[in-house]
Amino acid sequence: MPSRHAPSPFAPSDAEADRRFHCPICHRSTLADERVAATEVEPDLVALVIANTPGWEPRLGLCRDCARRFGTALEALRRHAMLAQAMPILPTPLRIGAPEEFRGRGVTIAFLDAGFYAHPDLVEPFDRILRYADITNARRRREDLERPDHSSWHGMMTSVVACGNGALSNGFYRGAASEARLVLVKVGDVSRVTHDNIRRGLEWVIRNRRRYDIRIVNVSCGGDYQASYLRDALSQAAERATRAGILVCAAVGNQGHAPGHPVLPPASAPSVLTVGGMDDHNRLAFAGYEMYHSSYGPTVDGLQKPEVIAPGIWVAAPILPGTPTAAQAQLLSTLAQARDGELTAVIEAHQGVDSDLDGALGLEPPLIRQLVAAKMKGNNVISGAYKHVDGTSFAAPVVASIAAQMIEANPALAPEETKRLLIDTARRIPGESVDRQGWGVVDAERAVQAAIDARGRPSRLGAPRSRPHPA
Repeated sequence: MPSRHAPSPFAPSDAEADRRFHCPICHRSTLADERVAATEVEPDLVALVIANTPGWEPRLGLCRDCARRFGTALEALRRHAMLAQAMPILPTPLRIGAPEEFRGRGVTIAFLDAGFYAHPDLVEPFDRILRYADITNARRRREDLERPDHSSWHGMMTSVVACGNGALSNGFYRGAASEARLVLVKVGDVSRVTHDNIRRGLEWVIRNRRRYDIRIVNVSCGGDYQASYLRDALSQAAERATRAGILVCAAVGNQGHAPGHPVLPPASAPSVLTVGGMDDHNRLAFAGYEMYHSSYGPTVDGLQKPEVIAPGIWVAAPILPGTPTAAQAQLLSTLAQARDGELTAVIEAHQGVDSDLDGALGLEPPLIRQLVAAKMKGNNVISGAYKHVDGTSFAAPVVASIAAQMIEANPALAPEETKRLLIDTARRIPGESVDRQGWGVVDAERAVQAAIDARGRPSRLGAPRSRPHPA
């Protein structure tokens, strides 16, 4: 009888293990000759790795894949003259490794939300909004998108996170699907989005899918109660959307700390690609990721949700133009870039915008700068046009934008296949519960490559949707 401690015939030999390199950044094991020494790359890249990877030292080296990804990020930061800044909020496509050559061209994404705005990142230089529909008021028209109100905020941010082209940041803060087309479906307002209105919104999308060639629908809002998908009309609408050829991408919710951490429809439906959040600390590396306080399963039907996670905090999003928030952000941004001798004049020219700044007129420049820095940090201001936001409402459109890249790369992908490939290429965060992260953090580059590799192969319909929750 073989010894209990005999080595497995499938385990690598000592000689093979010696030829492996465990990358300290992505934590993957690869061939030893895939190791890149810090002396082989330029100093700026080494500095970028150090800034993004706690505990990494140049003597450790990194794998060729990580060196390439950091090199891509370095080029982007240089193009936008961002290297001089002390770790700005990084664009989401850089943080998820989204390949720049795919931008959702030829793909239409529908968004269900409380309200929207025709933000410059969506309509300049070309208007990519194909249709605006209001489930709550049939008299609404496309022109209403040009009049901001309190309900415009959330849907404006979710749609721009996925599809914005960064028009107000010289292309820096763009979404991964920055050339995709959009259909915007209003299903409520800032005070309430009801269970039934989300259902009606999904049914509108199904009816109009061929007219606008809708391939993905992002739902960054949830129903009013937990329910079995077998009996819940909203969940059934999500299942019909999938059968109609539409990938339903839904935010799982932000109740990870609440009793029962409930997952509400449509995120609880089996075929839906449900997205949770993670905290990458605004870094490029795969090291040091932590979980966001997302909701998670099991659902009332015993399904594991979410399936994948994506950045749910430090996400760059637009500020609604024409609002007091926009005026304040613009003033703070102007002051942050002004010379010491200009600070007082700038504040005087904008009195009434911010009472704290009005009261700082008599202070010395260093104290004014401290106040400006504190207010920018406290209000999450990135610039006069963008702020950073958090919530699974923004993690979901990040994943929807990756799905658009995948469909651009392989238009034959069915919703089930797109979902399966995103799951197969995700990376789990070591030490975190599977219940909370599902199959792990999305990897845009691997997902798009998997879509390319699947060209010409039969779509494996019936591939994993949501597995029963482990006992």
